[in-house]
Amino acid sequence: MEAVTLRKWAVIYSSVTGNTKMVAEAIAEAADSADIFPVQEAPQDLSEYDIVAIGYWLRLGQPDPMTLKYLAQVENARVVFFQTHGAEVNSEHAITSFARAGYHLGKGCEILGTFGCQGKINPAMLEKRKNAPADDPHGGAAAIERWKKAASHPDAEDLAAAARLVGNMEHKLAMRERYLANKDKHV
Repeated sequence: MEAVTLRKWAVIYSSVTGNTKMVAEAIAEAADSADIFPVQEAPQDLSEYDIVAIGYWLRLGQPDPMTLKYLAQVENARVVFFQTHGAEVNSEHAITSFARAGYHLGKGCEILGTFGCQGKINPAMLEKRKNAPADDPHGGAAAIERWKKAASHPDAEDLAAAARLVGNMEHKLAMRERYLANKDKHV
């Protein structure tokens, strides 16, 4: 029987409406061993953690300002990004934001995976965007429909998918370790 490795997770999140916090809690609960922190209370030294999950909401197509500041301090860590936003999950906007998050990480980090889901938009932002011109990507009838859809997220399915992310990342690391062990035997 193969030994099971228990990896310690740090789950760090920034949340205004509660969306990202809900996803963070689902991830932390799914991990065998996890500490969860709002980004304002996140540790500087992450060396005791095997995996660091960092969650944020999007602002201007990238992580929110507090998370951006924190990302630069994260060094030599295996990182999983998770994000909530009002955009469509597989939109260019959502996907590019993962790259922007990675760009802001400190040195020596490895990005293991990503998870994103829609989330209700801050009511103050919705009010501000209501009168945006139709050619504004954040205005018009299509945007209003997207906001309505986002308002029901994260839902139970999103939270279950976030929890599955933990198992997927654990499996990915186990497979990599097995590959490297076999590779070393044959060198």
